[in-house]
Amino acid sequence: MDSMPSITPQLHTQAQYLQPAGLYDCSPNGYTHVVTVQEPLRWLFVSGQGGEDAQSELPDSFAQQAAQALANIKIALAAGGADMGHVLKLTVLIVDHSLERFEHWQRSVRLHWGSGEPGDARPRFPACTLIPVPKLALPGMLIEVEATAAAPIAALTQPVLAISPAQALREATAA
Repeated sequence: MDSMPSITPQLHTQAQYLQPAGLYDCSPNGYTHVVTVQEPLRWLFVSGQGGEDAQSELPDSFAQQAAQALANIKIALAAGGADMGHVLKLTVLIVDHSLERFEHWQRSVRLHWGSGEPGDARPRFPACTLIPVPKLALPGMLIEVEATAAAPIAALTQPVLAISPAQALREATAA
């Protein structure tokens, strides 16, 4: 299956990324304080994705799990006819949160989203809540990422076709 053309610019005409006066500049931390959108939109709610691959293998490394969790989000969005530019809100759960894990998370985030500064072609950082937790659902799971996305209704111009997990992973991790 050919990769879906980027439909992010259509959403950006309907989304506003706000840095309210009186709140600190959160862009260095890889998120936006407020994102507003106008209807009509098609909403996608992606369940928490961990760092396991299509074969249910879970690496020991937090950095690898963070990268895989976002690759899994990308696969899930593609199945719903959307892409990372349609993500408006992330909820991130990190086991035994630390500055080191936060920095790994930031590197993974910046592969998909940016500050919106001139010359930065990446979609804007979504709103995000990071919650430190003592453990997650599966043994060895170090991160879980949930996403809420909104795509213009007109963005889905072709039916969403099911593809194999291997093909979806190849497409999601292709840069």
